[in-house]
Amino acid sequence: MSNDLIAKTAIDRRLAEIIAPVIEDLGFELVRVRLQGGKTATLQIMADRPEGGINVDDCGDISVAVSATLDVEDPIEDNYHLEVSSPGIDRPLTRLKDFETFEGYEARLETNQPIDGRKRFKGVLAGIESRDGTEEVLLNIEEGGQTQTIGLQFDWLSDAKLVLTDELIREMLRQKKEAGVEIDHLDESAFDAVETETDGETEDNEGADSADAKE
Repeated sequence: MSNDLIAKTAIDRRLAEIIAPVIEDLGFELVRVRLQGGKTATLQIMADRPEGGINVDDCGDISVAVSATLDVEDPIEDNYHLEVSSPGIDRPLTRLKDFETFEGYEARLETNQPIDGRKRFKGVLAGIESRDGTEEVLLNIEEGGQTQTIGLQFDWLSDAKLVLTDELIREMLRQKKEAGVEIDHLDESAFDAVETETDGETEDNEGADSADAKE
């Protein structure tokens, strides 16, 4: 169901299996899930609309639904903090379609193995291509003063995110306006987040309507 970009560890993948159907039933899509360690673990969930443009109320709805499901499934033994957020402006790219949707925008990609001696690439997304049944992400990079297009297998990618540019900011703010998000300050509009405190057994959803900026 998910790849390393959506869910890296075994517990992340287990959580993705539980969370994704819940989010999809609400009309959204799972972008990324990460269970981060610490004194109190943090379960970070990024979600979006299929067409883009999720708002803080949407995050609240997702938080309530996910919390209820996790109470039943109980995949996390210890106490944890649930954080549901939008992908933000310089968003992670986790689904193959993301690389097509954001064609023409600058991105940083990292592979899980060296490709011609390097694992990190920065350039302009140039869509996707299928070769012999293998999906590749195309990237226009600058080499020696010239632009060349390289193809990286989607399965090779361990990390990928957009680079914050003025053009990208304009596009993301346009999406947020279409989604009905009130925009007063860039930082607030870029990162919607809903956070709730929870444990592995019971959840009080009272905190689901609180919203904080996500760094």
